[in-house]
Amino acid sequence: MNQNLQHIQDIIQQIEVLSDEQVQSISKSLKDADKELTILEFKLDRTEKVKRTTAILLEETIEELDQKRKAIEETNAALTKSLEELKATQDQPIQSEKMASLGELTAGIAHEIQNPLNFVNNFAEVSIELVEEFIEESAVGSRQSAVEILDDIKQNLDKILHHGKRADAIVKGMLQHSRTSTGQKEPTDINALADEYLRLSYHGLRAKDKTFNADFKTDFDETLPKINVIPQDIGRVLLNLINNAFYAVSMRNLSALSNLTGLESKVESEAYKPTVTVSTRRKGEMIEISVKDNGNGIPAKVLDKIFQPFFTTKPTGEGTGLGLSLSYDIIKAHGGELKVETKEGEGSEFIIQLPVS
Repeated sequence: MNQNLQHIQDIIQQIEVLSDEQVQSISKSLKDADKELTILEFKLDRTEKVKRTTAILLEETIEELDQKRKAIEETNAALTKSLEELKATQDQPIQSEKMASLGELTAGIAHEIQNPLNFVNNFAEVSIELVEEFIEESAVGSRQSAVEILDDIKQNLDKILHHGKRADAIVKGMLQHSRTSTGQKEPTDINALADEYLRLSYHGLRAKDKTFNADFKTDFDETLPKINVIPQDIGRVLLNLINNAFYAVSMRNLSALSNLTGLESKVESEAYKPTVTVSTRRKGEMIEISVKDNGNGIPAKVLDKIFQPFFTTKPTGEGTGLGLSLSYDIIKAHGGELKVETKEGEGSEFIIQLPVS
């Protein structure tokens, strides 16, 4: 019996005023209460054990979940790293192609920008001399001579401004080509864009190889409207096609001369004029840009492969095989078409078709 109940029962038994029946009745009640307390203590003990067991299981579950969470985080981190490495691996050849074309532009840009800078420097020097002359004429009071000198200075400043803007346009074109495309289309003068990249390609190749020799011609439709394109992307396409065209005529010229000597070489050299022609025209709701060369043409056996990534006919180290593939994707993204017409021994013509609107 519970110690407290036992104590109460001992006290009751010592009370003489209580009858035996009362004592028995109270004793019975105390025993019943003792049973209830015993059952209650058992239940409480069992509940406590359940609570302890549940707490242990909960703690183990939390620990297990935490371990799984850490494992998932590690897996996600590994997958993220793998994805970044894969993306970097995919981007590397594309970036290499862009940097290669940018490198080829550098010499051309240097040549193009040097011309207006020479004009700026020359006119600035002449203007300084005129200012000194103006000061001398002003000192002796020759108004007519001073006015004439000021007029000459104004003309020189106009020329400096003109060539300064030209140099600025060339630099902006270079920056547009080098930076990552924003994807924003803008009204673009296709004739100006084609002419700019034709000259940059030519001068770049001339600076890279002093033996390079080829003619280039233009036939632009001056009535073309401006069209919405991403100029740096279309510029990359034009640069790639024009570089390829110059490469084709150079290879034909080189292969022809390498098999000949003396008088034959001279005759062949005079007979064949390496020429690249860039032209534009409107055809319905499309604008066509043509880059044509009189090289050896593209062999029929590889014609269906030229737009495939990493396919190139150039020697190892001279091409990534991504130029035409990227060009094709860029034109497609603009809603246009990139086609080729070629004839072995006569040359090739790449035609870009872009929608007017």
